[in-house]
Amino acid sequence: MLILAALDRLVVAQLLGRYGLELRLVAVDETIPGSYWGDSEAGLKGSVLFARLDTPLHSVLHESAHYICMSPERRAGLDRDAGGDDLEESAVCYLQLLLSVAVPQCGYALACQDMDAWGYSFRLGSTAAWFERDASDARDWLLQAGVITDAGALTGQLRV
Repeated sequence: MLILAALDRLVVAQLLGRYGLELRLVAVDETIPGSYWGDSEAGLKGSVLFARLDTPLHSVLHESAHYICMSPERRAGLDRDAGGDDLEESAVCYLQLLLSVAVPQCGYALACQDMDAWGYSFRLGSTAAWFERDASDARDWLLQAGVITDAGALTGQLRV
């Protein structure tokens, strides 16, 4: 599993910064503020994404995608629980994979592998199969929200 310690954290911080998110590292022995799952999983409080050097990149990208996909009202009161419905959660997973391509040391294949290893569950049995053959509803959600273009490229914009 790819963790922040193995990455150029400046690249990750710049990616999050495009969306108004600040990456804030905490010491490895500290509890991560705003973490929904605990342990080494990333946390969200307002526009700050908290992580440690042992935090998996997939967790950073997933929580970032939640921030990007939530409504402005939910974003304003964000503290740990991103909320949202099942379709939004699918859109978050789809966006997580698109964001992974912007991290040179990661990319799509490794992101799929890490998501599978963490235990993400998809109807077709794997992250890649879902993304490639069963995620049109998630893609359409992101397109309607203004997060991706018709061509599937990131707009760098938060949900409208």
